[in-house]
Amino acid sequence: AAYSCSQSLPVVEHKIRLHSCTGSSWVSLGSICTNYLCPQVDAVRVNVKSDSEDLQYPVMFVVRQQKGVLSWQVPLIFRGLYQRSYNYQEVSRTLCPSEHSTESEPSEQIIFVDIASMAPYNAHYLLQVTRIKNFELVMYPNISYFFPQYFLFKFPPDVDSVIVRVTSRTVYPCSVVSIQDIVCPVYDLDHNVEFNGIYQSMTKQAAITVQKKDFPAEQFFVVFVIKPEDYACGGSVPSSVQGKGAGENKLFIRSHLGYIAFYTVMAGSIGNSVYVHAILFSFLCFFSFYLGALVVAFVHYIRWKVTHIFVIIAGSGTVAASHPITASTPEGSSYGAIDESSSSGGQPLSSLNRKPHSGSDTDSSVEEESDFDTMPEIESDKNVIRTKVFLYLSDLSRKDRRIVSKKYKIYFWNIITIAVFYALPVIQLVITYQTVVNVTGNQDICYYNFLCAHPLGFLSAFNNILSNVGHLLLGLLFLLIVLRRDILHRHSLESKDIYTMEYGIPKHFGLFYAMGIALMMEGVLSACYHVCPNYSNFQFDTSFMYMIAGLCMLKLYQARHPDINASAYSAYASFAVVICLAVLGVVFGKNALWFWILFSIIHVVASLGLSTQIYYMGRFKIDFGIFRRAFMVIYTDCIQQCSWPMYTDRMVLLVVGNLVNWSLAIFGLVYRPKDFASYLLGIFICNLLLYLAFYVIMKLRSSERLLPIPLFCIVATAVVWAAALYFFFQNLSSWEETPAESREKNRPCILLGFFDDHDVWHFLSAAALFFSFLVLLTLDDDLDSVRRDKIPVF
Repeated sequence: AAYSCSQSLPVVEHKIRLHSCTGSSWVSLGSICTNYLCPQVDAVRVNVKSDSEDLQYPVMFVVRQQKGVLSWQVPLIFRGLYQRSYNYQEVSRTLCPSEHSTESEPSEQIIFVDIASMAPYNAHYLLQVTRIKNFELVMYPNISYFFPQYFLFKFPPDVDSVIVRVTSRTVYPCSVVSIQDIVCPVYDLDHNVEFNGIYQSMTKQAAITVQKKDFPAEQFFVVFVIKPEDYACGGSVPSSVQGKGAGENKLFIRSHLGYIAFYTVMAGSIGNSVYVHAILFSFLCFFSFYLGALVVAFVHYIRWKVTHIFVIIAGSGTVAASHPITASTPEGSSYGAIDESSSSGGQPLSSLNRKPHSGSDTDSSVEEESDFDTMPEIESDKNVIRTKVFLYLSDLSRKDRRIVSKKYKIYFWNIITIAVFYALPVIQLVITYQTVVNVTGNQDICYYNFLCAHPLGFLSAFNNILSNVGHLLLGLLFLLIVLRRDILHRHSLESKDIYTMEYGIPKHFGLFYAMGIALMMEGVLSACYHVCPNYSNFQFDTSFMYMIAGLCMLKLYQARHPDINASAYSAYASFAVVICLAVLGVVFGKNALWFWILFSIIHVVASLGLSTQIYYMGRFKIDFGIFRRAFMVIYTDCIQQCSWPMYTDRMVLLVVGNLVNWSLAIFGLVYRPKDFASYLLGIFICNLLLYLAFYVIMKLRSSERLLPIPLFCIVATAVVWAAALYFFFQNLSSWEETPAESREKNRPCILLGFFDDHDVWHFLSAAALFFSFLVLLTLDDDLDSVRRDKIPVF
């Protein structure tokens, strides 16, 4: 049913009566009678059109209702980018709907439409009033709408929250979807749609999760508004301000394009049971790792008990009881004898050890070591020992064990301090972000996967936070595994076990403790980032990734170089420099060529400097004379007389490593990737994988073997990382694009109706990091019965 009228001005008032009736629709002059089917809500749309183009004398339309007044002008003016103006000759507005009367008799509503203009001439207009069909949305069915307006949704009695999903056949025009409370007037224009409720910009799809508790009336409006420009959603910027006639004609066509935009609205409910099942799944999934660790520990204990009983029966003595492998070594055999070519200075291994100290590593009489060397009696031999062609572990484990252990424990205590000081401001900031989103209703601030964003409390995407629980639980489990090894190692030291003191890789657990804390903090900071993921706080998610990669490389190097590894202070200072570069990259990395030139120079110089330190085992001093010494070495060894490198294996690793790093530097300089934090993380991961591959290859080349547990961990690491990376590259959102363009990549949940692909990435990456740490922890367990003067350094 419709009421239409065409008149001239100056001043006209139309009185329109709306009746709720049971018969057929009918129209008479000045009144409208519509079909009324209880309990549908009546809503009326007023469409006006005027041929007046004079912006100085617009035609004013005022609609008066029982509880509100709505007014606008024609031409209607919207402001775009750079003060561009867009004039609309045709305007369509939905009036605030009337509340349903409980009376059985038909009710009457009166609407006054006043039209006026101050123009000195008559202006022609067309007024049309129509009743909106299907104004009230229902659950689940897809409903199509062909012009911007708003609709009503009522919560069913058994539903606490719904997801309103809106899709469009075409990418543009740019529009805004808003969820507003049942309050008049409804903000349904471009310049005021952001004043109330929750809203998102949209190109092709949008999704807003709405909770019943936020709407006391248990109903809300779904509002659609077409933007005058596509630039807000990532479209092109108008090339120039159009002329008066051409501009109006173009905008008139655009207004009609906006009217035929196709929207599909689908409302789906979320039950509380989904949250319970998701939480139980998350914790039970990772508690299974605890069960597996208990099973492995129990099997080891049973095997040790059985071996211990057999050794006692055989009367093999206490040494053999601790290390049954020696039972097969006849007394007086040459196993473990020190060959003169491999010993340090031709001395027996026992003569190089200090007098053992009583007490534990926590003895306060032992001073901390930072950067100074604790080899006073062999200071003169340091250059000779560390520059031998064939180095063995005994050459690089000559310092007092207790002092070196204290040195590595500084890694653990420092990372706790760093974590506290870094995490607290981050938590405060992301809570502020979330508060701003909740107060303003602007869901363009955070880049969620809105098709799978489940709120809980004040959090908008609880599922993205819950999925990080794996990092916390597996980090804690790794700390417990390391603690168990540490306690067993301390007991062996207290019993003066010769195998613990002179065989195998020296056990220093400080770096392992630091790695466990870093894994837990990665979970905390990743959860903080996902409270409100956006361009400004992405470095929160990557900072401890840099530290994890760096600590793993340090741990690999420490295994064969315990005396000359970097101190905690210099290592964390280097990480601080890296994080500073990451922040600069986020700020300047998009367009600033000077930054990429500076970073590439730093990258290449750092690679060369670190390569020099590794090749010469720390005996090549890095100071202002380094360039002169480097030139002399190159001139002497490569120009004056070309000689084969003294340390071939190290040279191969460093040449390959430098080629990889230089290639990464050139790639960054040429392509300048927008996501600098991920690019920097890729550099760390490439170097870690390269070093780990070199370590395993050299281990096998040295006739060492991989025991079943580290071999299983290596295979599990490769498999889980491959699966994790598959889900990581699904790209459910991207803060490199506009919020509306990012929402085009949103996808529904894939696990339990609660977790999306990125949540699965969180689960799998936590497991992959845990297995990676176990690889480093168990990789050299096969050397526990090999003398240190037989273990090569590489």
